[in-house]
Amino acid sequence: METNALNFKAFDEIDFLFDLRGYHILRNAIDPQHIKDLNAAYDNFPNLEFEQWHGNVQRFDNNKECGIELQNIVEAGEPFERLIDHPSWTPRLHRYCGEPGTYIDGLFIDECFASIRRTGGYFGLHSGNWEAITRTQYRFDAGKFACGQVNILMALTDIGPGDGGTVVIPGSHKSNFPHPNLHSLNTKDAGPTAPAIEVHLNKGDALMFCDAICHGASPRTNPGERRVCIYRYGPSWGSTRHGYRYSKELLNRLTPARRKILDPVPDRLPPKKACCGSKACSSQETAGAR
Repeated sequence: METNALNFKAFDEIDFLFDLRGYHILRNAIDPQHIKDLNAAYDNFPNLEFEQWHGNVQRFDNNKECGIELQNIVEAGEPFERLIDHPSWTPRLHRYCGEPGTYIDGLFIDECFASIRRTGGYFGLHSGNWEAITRTQYRFDAGKFACGQVNILMALTDIGPGDGGTVVIPGSHKSNFPHPNLHSLNTKDAGPTAPAIEVHLNKGDALMFCDAICHGASPRTNPGERRVCIYRYGPSWGSTRHGYRYSKELLNRLTPARRKILDPVPDRLPPKKACCGSKACSSQETAGAR
C-alpha cells in the first residue's frame, strides 16, 4: 500500500497552471464599481515628487524608467483596504504562501504600491529561480505549496499591445539557469521576444505570479496611463522590503481579518510605567515620543 501519496484531487486547474508556468490570470477578479473607486482614488491623490510623502504613502520609484510608484498605498483609503483580503485571491494565496496548519499559519503583505506608467515607461527583466533567493522562492514540498512571495498585480486600466504590459518567462520560477541572452529578451526599443511573453489584462483582471519568475514590463508606446496596484503576499513571519510600517490609525480601523494580514505578529512589549515625575523619567518619556 502506498504511503504519503499526493492527493491530486485537492488541487485544481489553476494550481496546475500556476505550478507549470509560475503565473495565472484571474479574470474579472475585481468588480467594476471597485475599479471605479480605485481610479477615483488615483485621480484625487496629490502629485508627489520623488521621495515626497502624503500621510503614510511615499512616492518611491524603483528606477527612472518605471514611472510613478506610490508605496504603502493601502494607507491611501478604503478602496485599497478592500484589496487586503480580497476573496478572488486571498484563500488561494493562503495555500500558496501562508503555511496553513502550522504554528506560523497566516499571510503578510510585505509591500503594496500603486504604479502609474506613461508613454516611454519600461521595466527590464529581473528575478528568476537561478538567483536562489529564499524570500521570492517557488516551492512545492510534502504535498503542499511553500512559496516565499506571490504577487497580485491588479489592472485598473486595460493593458493590451503598446500599453506596457507585464512580461514573464513562463517556467522560469523553476529554471536553474538564466537565458543566455536574458537582457535582450525585453528591450526598451523592441519589447519582448520568445521565450518572454507579454501578458494582456482587462481592467478588473489580476495577474497572480510567484516573484521567482523572471518578469518585467514592455515599453509603453501608447498615449495615456497604465495603472496597476501590486500587493506582495508572503508568510506571516515576513518583513517589509523597504522598511515601511502600517500606521496605528490604519490598523485600528481594519477588520480583524485584514489587520491580521498587515500585522500578523503584533509587538510584544512590557507595560508602560507611569511617570514618577523625576527629571530622568520625563526626559525618557520625551525621547520615546519622538
